[in-house]
Amino acid sequence: MKPLDGKIAVVAGATRGAGRGIAIALGRAGATVYVTGRSVRGSLSDMGRSETIEETAELVTAAGGQGIPVRCDYTIEDDVRTLYARVAEEQQGRLDIQVNDIWGGDPLTVWHEPFWEHSLHNGLLIQQRGVHTHMIASYYAAPLMIAHGSGGLIIEITDGYDYRYRGNLYYSLAKISVIHLAQAMAADLRPHNIAAVALTPGFLRSEAMLDHFGVQESNWRDAAAQDPHFLQSETPALVGQAAAALASDPNVLARSGQALTSWDLSEEYGFADADGSRPHWGRYAAEHGF
Repeated sequence: MKPLDGKIAVVAGATRGAGRGIAIALGRAGATVYVTGRSVRGSLSDMGRSETIEETAELVTAAGGQGIPVRCDYTIEDDVRTLYARVAEEQQGRLDIQVNDIWGGDPLTVWHEPFWEHSLHNGLLIQQRGVHTHMIASYYAAPLMIAHGSGGLIIEITDGYDYRYRGNLYYSLAKISVIHLAQAMAADLRPHNIAAVALTPGFLRSEAMLDHFGVQESNWRDAAAQDPHFLQSETPALVGQAAAALASDPNVLARSGQALTSWDLSEEYGFADADGSRPHWGRYAAEHGF
């Protein structure tokens, strides 16, 4: 039996990148995954990307789970309320896994620009998209987990595992905020045997990053000519397996409130990236002083 057979998951922000990798990994482990985001076939989001939630759902099903695409704009509370009402109705009130990977802040972030020169409008929009959406999703997800009484797991996807500055105040604030969201939710949810953790990938070799360097997954190493650090990158499959391993761990409550990394969990649980490699961004970053 697959470890997540019979489990119900919602992945918020599953259109591409880490969210897609996580949705597929949960499906491979047997879960039914509600694949949610804004981009659907025939109506893409303002991110300017071609990926859709239908594509991700098909990949989830092909991996061995059940992918259910549902369009949801997490900045619109009515959308979110409707989504979780649907999950409750279709799954007899059951929700086991909530993954918050909503972002949408890349086109709004100007790197290394002082906060007083950065667009305030865009900076506040980063908080709305990257923090408020996570809060709204968990607000509606947690009661389903509590009412069902079988525990659960909320995963906050972020960038980094500590409070250091990340090169832009608004970006830093969003990524650090969701780490604390996990810690705070963990305290409130512990009496209900529900865990909440933050999880970060390393240098993520997402669809957008491949396009940024003008390469494909088949020749991604060619991008090292532009950025040698890219050789230490990882595919979304690694953080996906990290999320699936946590969701499958019967002792995950012992980790509740922690900020975890794909590279450490890879070593602990014994999984590798899609190509069989085990990139360890933490060790590499420490060796290079950043």
